[in-house]
Amino acid sequence: MTAARRSDRRPAPGSPVARVCVDVPLAHLDRPFDYLVPAELDEVAVPGTRVRVRFAGQLVDGWLLSRADDSGHTGRLAYLEKVVSPEAVLAPEIARLARAVADRYAGSLADVLRLAVPPRHARVEKEPSDPASTLATSTTTVDPRGWRDYPTGPALLRALTDGRAPRAVFSALPGEDWTARYADAVAATVAGGRGAVVVVPDARDLDRLDAALTSLLGPGRHVSLTAALGPARRYRAFLAARRGQVPVVIGTRAAMFAPVDRLGLVAIWDDGDDLHSEPRAPYPHARDVLLTRAQLAEAAALVGGYARTAEAQLLLETGWAREVVADRATVRARVPSITPTGDDPQLARDPGAATARLPSLAWTAARDALRQDLPVLVQVPRRGYLPSISCAQCRTPARCAHCAGPLALPSAGGTPVCRWCARVAAAYACPECGGRRLRAAVTGARRTAEELGRAFPDVPVRTSGREEVLTDVPGGAALVVATPGAEPVAEGGYGAVLLLDSWALLTRADLRAGEEALRRWLAAAALARSAPAGRVVVVADGALAPVQALLRWDAGWFAGRELAERRELGFPPAVRMASVTGPAEAVADLLAAARLPDDAEVLGPVPAEEGRERMLVRVPRARAAALAEALHSAAGARAARKAADPVRLQVDPLSLF
Repeated sequence: MTAARRSDRRPAPGSPVARVCVDVPLAHLDRPFDYLVPAELDEVAVPGTRVRVRFAGQLVDGWLLSRADDSGHTGRLAYLEKVVSPEAVLAPEIARLARAVADRYAGSLADVLRLAVPPRHARVEKEPSDPASTLATSTTTVDPRGWRDYPTGPALLRALTDGRAPRAVFSALPGEDWTARYADAVAATVAGGRGAVVVVPDARDLDRLDAALTSLLGPGRHVSLTAALGPARRYRAFLAARRGQVPVVIGTRAAMFAPVDRLGLVAIWDDGDDLHSEPRAPYPHARDVLLTRAQLAEAAALVGGYARTAEAQLLLETGWAREVVADRATVRARVPSITPTGDDPQLARDPGAATARLPSLAWTAARDALRQDLPVLVQVPRRGYLPSISCAQCRTPARCAHCAGPLALPSAGGTPVCRWCARVAAAYACPECGGRRLRAAVTGARRTAEELGRAFPDVPVRTSGREEVLTDVPGGAALVVATPGAEPVAEGGYGAVLLLDSWALLTRADLRAGEEALRRWLAAAALARSAPAGRVVVVADGALAPVQALLRWDAGWFAGRELAERRELGFPPAVRMASVTGPAEAVADLLAAARLPDDAEVLGPVPAEEGRERMLVRVPRARAAALAEALHSAAGARAARKAADPVRLQVDPLSLF
């Protein structure tokens, strides 16, 4: 359109002002801007549509948030240049949620909206909607089925069917088909005339939940939403939910912002999995996004898993949610036989158990299960063959001569390779003693599979890990070596589960090391058969708190203990903590400009990757909003003066050190 024609524009007769969020991810521009709506765009320029506007002399994308009769701006307003599509893809509920998430994580609205609404796919948008797929409310009573194993489970389903908004923290029993339990909760919500959003960690969990919902609700009653679908399929699933064609959306963290009419339930499975944390700014966690949705929409919330995070425990201790757990008699009847190898009686029988990677107790458990024609699961925390090696003579860790990265062996006859720069160290010699022979410092899953194959030569050995993740395995005798999170489901359950190299999980320099170790162990142990047919052997000292929680199958006890310790030490979630990461000068500049709350504590610096540093800012939970606002304002001031070095802000990051 020429300049002359633009000057002839007339504003819309109704509400001529459009408030637009411009898609410019700069903190100092995190506010709506007013534009006039020309008369020719009056009908299509509705809240929720994608628009194009002229901003700072350039055409940029934006979101039309609302229409108004007038603007408080005293200068001359520009006009909307274009409505990209008449499809109102940004639902009002999601716009409010995005603003709340941006404020919670010291981010900008534009960044959150980029996560909330997938990119437009014009061809999919033009596809006709199928009226037959629009669903009527079901009045069928949902059978509590497996929820009867939990005293408060049937009451939870009744509340969902009645359209109420219960909030629950669910601790699953060993061997529990959690997908069936979640499908029951979703069906109860749909029966009450409301919709549901369920978020799971990965594609394997999503496929299982998809099958359970299809079996219970029938085909076409829900959609799966994940970033791995591809542009067309993802946008098609998103539009089906936005247009009200389905009442249920399930998916990975991409589904946490899914638009659902009359939202009645938000649910998340295994909220301790780090896959729930978004790696893009402002780095929201799916659990917190869903709980915020529940609060804003007055919807029910279900946080479940075999383990329990300190964050979930805090929901219980503050009274925000109620506990859904089985009684101890039911737990004892369902739990497999769990034995540690490092307790005093076991060491008396097998003194080598303290140092053996596969003590006699674990070997015996595997042998007995295989003799009964049952599969055996072996969990190994490290992938690869020998991910860490050292000098066979002086035990000095083998490192790359170019970058000082750790060397690894890819196979039995392979040549040492640097895990950082991928350089081959064919002529490696120990810098301390000159020795050329190498030994294993850490044993990976593939080497473990090789060793077990020699120990049980007539038994098939399968591996499940980064290269190939198995979904399920048959019920016959077999050895399944898997890294944490890649354990396949065995038909009928495993006869034995061996948890090796427990030190690799417990000794990580991480605030959540114990919590994460227990989560990994419970997830693997839950795949075993109930006692006496199922056995779990953990190669660890039975006196350790995570091992004690595993032996008793009491995730709640450990979560309460973990939360109490963090409260005493002043760590999340007992407090709100933000990390500021970047070059030292930039971090100091931002913190100097931030008007932090009076009770804020600045900790650090902590070394970060690529020569940067990290400062931590800690405040009481009651001051969380003030901390986020102060950091966001300081980031905006730096952006306004075009500071050169970027600084990354993260509120309650998973990793602090």
